[in-house]
Amino acid sequence: MISDRHLSKLLSFSNIDHFSVVEIRTAYIALNDDEKIDKSDARRFVYSELLKLVNMGWLKKLISNKKGITRYAKTNLFDVCLLKSQASVSLVIQESSTASISTTHIPETLVSRLNSYKSDLLEGLGEIEEYKDLRNQFPNLHELLLENHNEVREKNTRLLGKIKAIEKMIKSNK
Repeated sequence: MISDRHLSKLLSFSNIDHFSVVEIRTAYIALNDDEKIDKSDARRFVYSELLKLVNMGWLKKLISNKKGITRYAKTNLFDVCLLKSQASVSLVIQESSTASISTTHIPETLVSRLNSYKSDLLEGLGEIEEYKDLRNQFPNLHELLLENHNEVREKNTRLLGKIKAIEKMIKSNK
């Protein structure tokens, strides 16, 4: 799954379809708002993330016969909701990993609770991905798997709220 919130945001737009790596790279650099980002590094990063989505079946790689230009198109497996939730989780995890947490002002149980919630959230994301794969593999179980998928997604939303609340508390206690 995509690990960068800017790229997730870009790809979640409904009008972004039939695109090249260079087009997404340019938009990614503009959205990232980092003047130091190298175009070549950004292109390699975007390409590797797009390949992940191709391997998951979310994108289809199209190569033109005339010019050999590679473009990508979203498939019907492309899940905007999961992509957005993954972006939110990446943001929360990224923010908390860059923040230095001092345990002198924060009870150790609060930090361990935060880590537990993050672990549960990542586990839930894996479970959601598996339900999607199973729904595609076993269409006759679609309703049951969709119900389970939605249940885990709701649980992840609640966990994300708990994580944000604890992180706000941690930041206010610094």
